[in-house]
Amino acid sequence: MVWTAALLVVVISYADSDDYCYNEPHCDPYAWGDMFPSCHPLLEEHHSPINLDQHMVRNSSLDSLHLEGFDAAQPAGHWTLQNDGHSVVLHMGSGMSVSGGGLPDVYHTVQLHFHWGAQATNGSEHTVDTRRYPMEMHIVNVKAVYPNLTAALDDPTGLAVLSFFIDVVYADNVHFGHITQKLSSVALKGQTTKIKPFPLISLLPKHNMSQYYRYYGSLTTPPCSQVVVWTLYEVPIHISWSQLAQFTSQIFSTEEDAEQVTPLQNNFRHVHETFSRVVSASKDAKLLSGTAARPLGSAATLMLIITVGRVSSAL
Repeated sequence: MVWTAALLVVVISYADSDDYCYNEPHCDPYAWGDMFPSCHPLLEEHHSPINLDQHMVRNSSLDSLHLEGFDAAQPAGHWTLQNDGHSVVLHMGSGMSVSGGGLPDVYHTVQLHFHWGAQATNGSEHTVDTRRYPMEMHIVNVKAVYPNLTAALDDPTGLAVLSFFIDVVYADNVHFGHITQKLSSVALKGQTTKIKPFPLISLLPKHNMSQYYRYYGSLTTPPCSQVVVWTLYEVPIHISWSQLAQFTSQIFSTEEDAEQVTPLQNNFRHVHETFSRVVSASKDAKLLSGTAARPLGSAATLMLIITVGRVSSAL
């Protein structure tokens, strides 16, 4: 339990800097390198996110990952949902890990978080043929040999991140409701709330978990350490327009006592070159047979406006 507590503190602190932002020129992703040297996109550096295209290599040895503890609710304690000013983060306790599927070790699961756009723009970090999905979810895992995340930042494969694109449909995702039903409690930066643990696999496209892409890259937030084994799943999670609107319109990057509230929107880093890196497709991946979500156009914008209005009137 001491190990878990120490790790939680580090996970919260590495992304809790007030020195970076997404939408102000002096601190947006293009300026991160001025404040965090390791975020500077030097030639041949392995930064993330990247664009996924047809230039990838089939690796038939990449089979499904083993997701230990994902199919059961953890029996003790609570999880913590937090607005850290940069994202909504769900901190999990001990009991879950990932391994196999070409990963070099066992990794303990510590948190998941989200990246999104705005009312009329998509906001995934990775792109597919240069097009973004509405959202992206990252499940962060730390190599089991390390006592905390800081120690893992010195290892080129210290972290394993499972990334899931999120697309929109008309019907609510009842499992995603475990999170969206609590978002009003973390609308402002610094707010936290407890969530009863639930089977994490319920959020995932569990019948398509053998379809993914693999490459080596970096954190997509400062300090941008190049220590991540990325697994990008091909089949997206589906949520409703109203669930998407709860992120794009009702989460703020400012604290409760701020004179003016600022919506937390477009919290994604720009795409980086792959350079000499190999992007591998798993044995069952369809090699981008699908396409990313279309940019949110006028009809989608109208739907979001209507949805936000309904949600706001219900609060």
